[in-house]
Amino acid sequence: MKGKSKPAGAPWPRARWWLGRALAAWLVVTAGPVLVLRWVDPPTTAFMLERRLDASSHNEKGFVLQQQWVPRSRISPHLVRALVAAEDHRFTEHHGFDWEALSSAFEDRLDGKSKRGGSTLTQQVAKNLFLWPGRNVVRKALEAYFTVLLEVCWSKQRILEVHLNIAEYGNGLYGVEVASRHFFGKSAATVTPEEAARMVVVLPAPKSRKVNAPSAKTRERAQWVLGQMERLRPEQLEGL
Repeated sequence: MKGKSKPAGAPWPRARWWLGRALAAWLVVTAGPVLVLRWVDPPTTAFMLERRLDASSHNEKGFVLQQQWVPRSRISPHLVRALVAAEDHRFTEHHGFDWEALSSAFEDRLDGKSKRGGSTLTQQVAKNLFLWPGRNVVRKALEAYFTVLLEVCWSKQRILEVHLNIAEYGNGLYGVEVASRHFFGKSAATVTPEEAARMVVVLPAPKSRKVNAPSAKTRERAQWVLGQMERLRPEQLEGL
């Protein structure tokens, strides 16, 4: 007697069930922390952990990672203005991606003028908090995914507050409070416009650019940032 044949397509309902479970697990693992960090200040970041491991593997004696969280209310508005002016002047206008800046950066790369990126403050927070350095396709895709989550779950003010507290401003110096005390001997609340410009200009390369010993090119860039700070319109800082 011949056995009964399985109906065509029978495995697919089971495959869809497993796919649904995997998707639900992925959302819990990724969206869950993003939602929690809307209210809870992150105790560390992926970049900080990577820096600790790097220092340990290279036996960097004396290396100490420093970070002190401060709320937005205890950060100078000059630092807010400088960060937006230098890194993402359309921060309050876009939803995580500045297509105009990306297009401009791409054209500059083709012309050989600059290697600057077009990433927004939101993208930078996504990368620093959850991912690792690099430019491969997988990492960029995950960066885009977390950028969308941050824009959906957080306010612009929260994104900015987290950025100011987790970005690296010098070797092992994370956040504006530690950086301003290290370089200027004062709290982040009392930083001047000139000092703020000097701090944010090192962000793309905090290990090679020095806040306290800037090169001529870094000083020139800081002056450019000061000019951009003056040109920001009130609506570009609204709610920050």
